[in-house]
Amino acid sequence: MTDETPLDARPDSDFALSFDGVAAQYATARPSYPPALLDTVEDLAGTSLRGKRVLDVGAGTGIATALLRDRGADVIAVEPGPGMGAQFRTALPDVPLVRAYGDALPFADATADLITYAQSWHWTDPARSVPEALRVLRPGGALALWWNVPDPDVEWSAAQERRLQERLPGYHRHGVSSDAARIITSLGLPLPPTTAFRRLHWTRRIPLDLHLAHLASRSYFVVLGPERSKPVLEDERAHLLRHFPDGTVDDAYAVELTVVRRP
Repeated sequence: MTDETPLDARPDSDFALSFDGVAAQYATARPSYPPALLDTVEDLAGTSLRGKRVLDVGAGTGIATALLRDRGADVIAVEPGPGMGAQFRTALPDVPLVRAYGDALPFADATADLITYAQSWHWTDPARSVPEALRVLRPGGALALWWNVPDPDVEWSAAQERRLQERLPGYHRHGVSSDAARIITSLGLPLPPTTAFRRLHWTRRIPLDLHLAHLASRSYFVVLGPERSKPVLEDERAHLLRHFPDGTVDDAYAVELTVVRRP
């Protein structure tokens, strides 16, 4: 690893590394992504994933990494957290895993075809992570950033987000997921006008307890701690049982995807 900054001294490290304490819960409860996502990544990147060298940065427990590998990509995972890394190695023992941050990638220039951030780019400093990605990408390569966010077009999901905003300190609704293209453009880097944004809607049917476990794995709940999180989760259970009395939730998401191609 080439970065000289200690992993635990980075901005937002309390949040970024908070998932280590709930890594097993994260692996069990976090949603995957719909097949249409990687179809769209290939379309916007202008190439098939099969046989391409892909760096999955902030890989966590390997949810996106597994999908990329199954598409035939040659994937290397990058993950700073030891707890998340342990879950990753259990799930994907055959995939190389490097402990590092996206702000200082320990890879040579022009060695990757695609760099992906699934639910993780917001933990980086864009002024560092974007130039790093462009350095490591081959000419014509692409940087793909995506997030599953609660679907704002589904009323119960939007109402839940409003409640959480009111109750959780520092909670923000969608973070940078729909604003990534503007942030990248504002850096003033020599990029072609090919930054693209797409929003894909999808739903998974899951038990209510799994939905609540997913909520509890979010950084805001983890940093809050179990005692302070408990009443919020209990209230959410009561609210959701009014919508889903059989205890099965139609968990609605929008995947917000931004793709930037290197000249």
